[in-house]
Amino acid sequence: MNRLKFAVFALAMGFTTLPSKANDHSTIATGNIKWGLLNPLRGDASPRAADLWGDRTKDMATGMLVKFKQGFSSPPHIHNITYRGIVIEGLIHNDDPTAEKMWLPTGSFWTQPAGGNHITAANGQDNLIYLEIDSGPYLVLSAEKAFATGESPINVDESNLVWLDTKDVKWLGKGKVQIAYLWGKTNAANGSFIKLQEGFKGTIKNDNGLKAVVVRGKATHQWKNEKKKTPLSPSSFFGSKTKGEHKIHVEEEVVLYINSNGRYIVK
Repeated sequence: MNRLKFAVFALAMGFTTLPSKANDHSTIATGNIKWGLLNPLRGDASPRAADLWGDRTKDMATGMLVKFKQGFSSPPHIHNITYRGIVIEGLIHNDDPTAEKMWLPTGSFWTQPAGGNHITAANGQDNLIYLEIDSGPYLVLSAEKAFATGESPINVDESNLVWLDTKDVKWLGKGKVQIAYLWGKTNAANGSFIKLQEGFKGTIKNDNGLKAVVVRGKATHQWKNEKKKTPLSPSSFFGSKTKGEHKIHVEEEVVLYINSNGRYIVK
């Protein structure tokens, strides 16, 4: 599996309950994430998991978090659907069972095609990933049921991302903002990393809704003109279903993963 210099794009079973939220937007601080077991049948040996949006047990798009203990390694297996993965903490390997270990650090990105036989392993002291599916339910199946779809897996080490600034991407907005494209098309469904410098104080706007997960850094979030401010740290989430304005104040350089329906503006 090759590392790519220009990026092109889950392990969860069980259900967790999220904090109450308004119909048009949602914000989840790291301390309010409700964790459950990835596979309850494995008990304490199971990784822990939490849905940030959607429901991985149903036929719907979902974004989730998964925690792995140091030294975790899954048996060879497949999934019924393709997923996208992002490393938030630790070191993650996801590849063919016979492949040499390629440990992906924080800020790295990978995809796992449906039906592809693979293993997932973790080698950091704390290992946390964000996984995203476009439809569900998300199932783990035996390697004997492997099938081909024509898709190829992608592994993108954080060091191989290509960052563009507002001089390169005119629609992005103004200020010290950088973007690294991951998947999709900017005028349709797409995913990207956004980097905001320490001291940034501005907004992220989108006409059709977006979902954002904090990969690195610290900030505060405020929805439109609401008074409530939510602290953001790695694994925090904010999102909106319709046109809206997310106010962000960065305390420590932040990297966000943004899943957006169409373009968004940062300024």
